[in-house]
Formats: sequence, C-alpha cells, structure tokens
Amino acid sequence: MVGMFLEKNIEELQLNIDILKKLKEKNIIKIKDLWKMKRKELKQLGFDDNDINHIVIKLQLNAIDLNKKVY
Repeated sequence: MVGMFLEKNIEELQLNIDILKKLKEKNIIKIKDLWKMKRKELKQLGFDDNDINHIVIKLQLNAIDLNKKVY
C-alpha cells in the first residue's frame, strides 16, 4: 500500500503552496522523490526548518517520513 502512495504526486500531501512550488522547481514531483530525501538535502535546496517540519508532519500523517522511513 505504501508503494502505491509513493507513486502519487506531491499535491496529495496537501503541502503549503509555497513549499509545493519550491519542490516542483527542484523537480521533486512524486512523493517517493521527497520520501527518500534527508533533512540536510532539503536545507541544501533552500528549505528552512519550518518548511521541513511542515513537510515531515504531512509525511507522518501518511505513515511515512524523510529518509525512507515507514511507520
């Protein structure tokens, strides 16, 4: 079930519009592209701690997390 969710577009996470826009500019289109990233990588792409925490919360609400974690 997680595999099918990971193939969906990042819009499914209902992220903040500004964060969604930044992710798309960085060619992060699928949830799996975001899921396999680490906090450090997101910081290097220009995301601040608030953005990253927002992303983490939205991922955790779907039983996954950064760095390929599944709950």
